[in-house]
Amino acid sequence: MADGDQNDQQDLEADDDLDQDSMMAEWEAMADGDEDGDGDASTRVLDQDEIDSLLGLDGDGDGDGDQSGIQAIVNSALVSYERLPMLEVVFDRLVRMMSTSLRNFTSDNVEVSLDNITSIRFGDYLNSIPLPAMLTVFKAEEWDNYGLMTVDSTLIYSIVDVLLGGRRGTAAMRIEGRPYTTIERNLIERMVHVVMGDLSAAFDPLSPVTFRFERLETNPRFATIARHANAAIVARLRIDMEDRGGRMELLLPYATLEPVREMLLQMFMGEKFGRDSIWESHLSAELWQTDVALRAVLDEFELPLGDVMQWKVGDFLPLQVTPDSRVRMRCGDVPMFAGPMGRKNGHIAVRIENKAAREGDV
Repeated sequence: MADGDQNDQQDLEADDDLDQDSMMAEWEAMADGDEDGDGDASTRVLDQDEIDSLLGLDGDGDGDGDQSGIQAIVNSALVSYERLPMLEVVFDRLVRMMSTSLRNFTSDNVEVSLDNITSIRFGDYLNSIPLPAMLTVFKAEEWDNYGLMTVDSTLIYSIVDVLLGGRRGTAAMRIEGRPYTTIERNLIERMVHVVMGDLSAAFDPLSPVTFRFERLETNPRFATIARHANAAIVARLRIDMEDRGGRMELLLPYATLEPVREMLLQMFMGEKFGRDSIWESHLSAELWQTDVALRAVLDEFELPLGDVMQWKVGDFLPLQVTPDSRVRMRCGDVPMFAGPMGRKNGHIAVRIENKAAREGDV
């Protein structure tokens, strides 16, 4: 008996081992995603091109291709500048005005062109600024927020060369490895003031705003005016002075443009026929909270002017009013309500029953 029991015990243990092995095999197949037992697909490794495509990276490094994968999903939260049609009109006005003002400023033939307008995150823009460069922080006074202007080194040396009387036909000399001098900073600051005036004038048809110069920086970390994840609009301008020139970039965070967002959404100037919907909604909301004075008129009658002039202190005026008479309530000269007069809590009161008829009402 003992030998038989021992054999049965061994058979049960063998069956348990088989069941455990089969369960482990099923779990491995489910984890590998290979129900048919073919392990080739489960062991496949992505190559570098597929990884770059998934992450939305450009293998050529030019950054001009269409974004895809995770990068496209992340940047989908950005507000495209195409949703602000009036912004292109503003920058077109800026280009025309800068062409005239910079010609007067440099006494040279200056051509300003708008390369593109893009939406970008503020942190990505700071990392993409080619150094050395000068970064101008300016404030929009009426909007109570800031913007950023970047002038690249090529334009800096070209402006300095033109203002200091450099000859035409020679490229501006660029000296690497040294900081900008005080003279160079002062000359660029003068140009920035000219551009700030043109930018203010470009926004005038939409909303009067004054852009005030704050400071000039050469390190992008010291020119932080918004959170790195915040969205912004970048307008890239090209300034050509015959054989010299360079690039200038204007960055306006969406938070700065928020006060005039409704106006930038217009398809053309004066789309809403001169009406300001923001002011209208604000005015209507405030009107409901306005206090007005109501007058309860008991009776009205007419008398000759001679009788009125003979009134003395102590005279009585008989009013044709009874407890059942209806009292009219007015706001200024406009009749508002009507109802009987009574008493409530020791005060004379009027119970409003209906609206009073006005002149012109049918």
